[in-house]
Amino acid sequence: MGSSDMLRQALERAAVPGALSDGTPVRMLAHGAAAAIARQSGAGLRHVEIAALEQGLVPERYLRNFTTLDCAGQARLLGTRVALVGLGGLGGHILDGLARMGVGHIRVADNDVFEPTNLNRQLLATEAELGVSKADAAARRVAQVNPAVELDVHRGRLEGADFARFYAGADVAIDALGGVAFRPAAEAGAAAAGVPLIAASVAGWTAMVATALPGERGLAGMFFPHGQSAATPAEDVLGCQPPALLVAAGLVLSEAVRLALGQPPRLGGPHGRLAVVDLSTVSLDRLSLRG
Repeated sequence: MGSSDMLRQALERAAVPGALSDGTPVRMLAHGAAAAIARQSGAGLRHVEIAALEQGLVPERYLRNFTTLDCAGQARLLGTRVALVGLGGLGGHILDGLARMGVGHIRVADNDVFEPTNLNRQLLATEAELGVSKADAAARRVAQVNPAVELDVHRGRLEGADFARFYAGADVAIDALGGVAFRPAAEAGAAAAGVPLIAASVAGWTAMVATALPGERGLAGMFFPHGQSAATPAEDVLGCQPPALLVAAGLVLSEAVRLALGQPPRLGGPHGRLAVVDLSTVSLDRLSLRG
């Protein structure tokens, strides 16, 4: 009997009755069952979860992802590669959401450490983490949230052509950088790597998110329409309110899941649209990024 057959049989033995949030009965793996099978079989946990979903078994941790997702969609997320630059206010929440959704491969980059001004908004920032590497905190967080996620951590600073190398091979690229100085390089790098880029920005109570498919104009084009900024961007002077940051992170996550599932983006794409949410007036606008 081959290892794949043994894995299928182990999963069938571990199957138990479950129910979705609407009461629909499903077969599921109780929490911890997939990890036990992974240890016994020597297979990776992500691989075991994918195998379970292919057999119509839902790992308990993903039950509330259904019926928005199905087994095929959840398995596809577990096979998706996302490359995320920035692990601060935006990046920490985005990383946490990707892990909870079950995105299977995540590559992250940040060379910074936590400081007291991060405590107002950054999910990974705590009193105990002050002075600690954001990348190290991210690795610990993902291991605690979803150990099936395979995390690749880059602790160096990305500049220029580094972005293209970092984004290469990803299905989705995300720019969660603080400030705007590196946005043109990130956008150019994703285009060179042939990867769609989702970028977000927060200025006070306002959140902005746009998706740039390779070769299209994205958020950096708005800040730097002629290759340089004519004035200091609002993002750099208005601070960052946690509610606006959470809205931006949610928009990024929803776009990332759509792209991972092979769906067209709701922002960017052929229409070149930028979502602007202003919480001071509770308004949502979609603006053109085209010149």
